Amino acid sequence: KLAILAALFGSAAAFAPAQTGKAASALNAFESELGAQAPLGFFDPLGLLDDADQERFDRLRYVEIKHGRIAQLAFLGNIITRAGVHLPGNIDYAGNSFDSFPNGWAAISGPDAISGSGLGQIVAFVGFLELFVMKDVTGEGEFVGDFRNGALDFGWDKFDAETKLSKRAIELNNGRAAMM
Repeated sequence: KLAILAALFGSAAAFAPAQTGKAASALNAFESELGAQAPLGFFDPLGLLDDADQERFDRLRYVEIKHGRIAQLAFLGNIITRAGVHLPGNIDYAGNSFDSFPNGWAAISGPDAISGSGLGQIVAFVGFLELFVMKDVTGEGEFVGDFRNGALDFGWDKFDAETKLSKRAIELNNGRAAMM
């Protein structure tokens, strides 16, 4: 009975609010950054920004935005193909159509998966995008993760500052959700 009671109190203690002291000065420096919003506020459970400077924060934000964008595309691609929408035509010269391959992870590994050379081409293309396209080439970036490079706009410059900040926060949150 004592063991059960101890286990019960121990499990209840896991849900008690943690005692926190004064936050570190590095954390205070980033509490007002984009993405530090309700309900969590500034959230750095691994302490990646302990004693970090603005350059380190910007690098981690750049990586977060890029991974969020990739995760959003992957999520959308998964939903679209599971809905039965596929590219027309053949994926290779052997006559295999795009819809002849399974959805999700089964398209990469499994009996009916894309061939190793096809997967290699996909990885090479993603590597090309990573190294040469998806970055601020011209140095004209308005913010971390701005890859317009003076060419793409889609009306971004017509928004006021508040709308831009709101859209960037929405993209950041959608990317975080897709990464989950």
